[in-house]
Amino acid sequence: MLIMSYLGNDPKFASAPQGAPGAAILGRASIGKAAVLEDYAVVRADGHYVTIGDDFWLGEHATVHIAHDVYPTHIGNNVTASRNSVIHACDVGSNCFIGADVVILDGSKVSDNVAIANGAIIFPRSKLQSGWLFAGQPAKPVRQLNAGELEALQSSVRGAPRKDLRRGESNSVIHPPADLFFAVTANANGSLVVGEGVGVWFGCDLDAGIHSISVGQNTNIQDNTTIRCVDRSVIIGRESTIGHNVTMIDCEIADRSLIGIGAVVAPGTVVEEDVLLGAGGHTNPGQVLESGWFYGGNPARQISKLDDGKRQIISSTWPVYRDYARHFKAEQLTVGQ
Repeated sequence: MLIMSYLGNDPKFASAPQGAPGAAILGRASIGKAAVLEDYAVVRADGHYVTIGDDFWLGEHATVHIAHDVYPTHIGNNVTASRNSVIHACDVGSNCFIGADVVILDGSKVSDNVAIANGAIIFPRSKLQSGWLFAGQPAKPVRQLNAGELEALQSSVRGAPRKDLRRGESNSVIHPPADLFFAVTANANGSLVVGEGVGVWFGCDLDAGIHSISVGQNTNIQDNTTIRCVDRSVIIGRESTIGHNVTMIDCEIADRSLIGIGAVVAPGTVVEEDVLLGAGGHTNPGQVLESGWFYGGNPARQISKLDDGKRQIISSTWPVYRDYARHFKAEQLTVGQ
């Protein structure tokens, strides 16, 4: 497991966490006793802090992060977060279960004793009431929890047999620029061509196969994102952001676009420049996302024209990530995995 400081701030632990291969805890994180991080799970506290209580379980390729200078993340005791889930800049109470592929977004407050079903998206600033099961996109209360249901859900994840997710060594970058940040727990295979100021973050898995993955200047590919080339190359333009835990296959992303947390970009998708695809959005194969629009939902559809606020989100995210990358790149020079 990788443990790394950020701006001189080391993670703090009440007891040594158990970390599987590729797991990472970074920066201003404070974690209680008996934490377990499965393969390639990431807790990253750079632009704000993260506090986590005792008996925390973070599943494979799951991510905990913050909102830069806006929201920290607080997680209570006895919380289970399943594989490929994202807990982002929010508060999660104690005795909670978070299913697979769940995204909890900025400013949300999850009360104690809550269960969230697989694939749910918790929209920003939502409030989830204690004692309920939530599901859907956006997540809604489905029913009250039965006695012992939370415990059974947690046991079903914590007691499941572990899969071997270890990967081979990365062997792909072609003439990398000097300022490329490629996280030590990321992986890339095949032809990867990147511009200046690119960041490929912790837990990412990029496989170009017999094709290539091209990433433009100042673009960031955030933690635990998966990119695959099956029948064609993947092209990502400049000054774009690919959020945490995104899945992309055989697609094209133009300049100055943002692909939200947990989105799935289907084969043949073309995202034109100046597009925001919301968290959890799923495109259809061959879909074209037109320039200047905010898309969301499953399947993705036009929600609204980009306003100044959304354009600001796109334009302000990549410089923040480029700055993060400079600090972590320097830290990687002194820390071994």
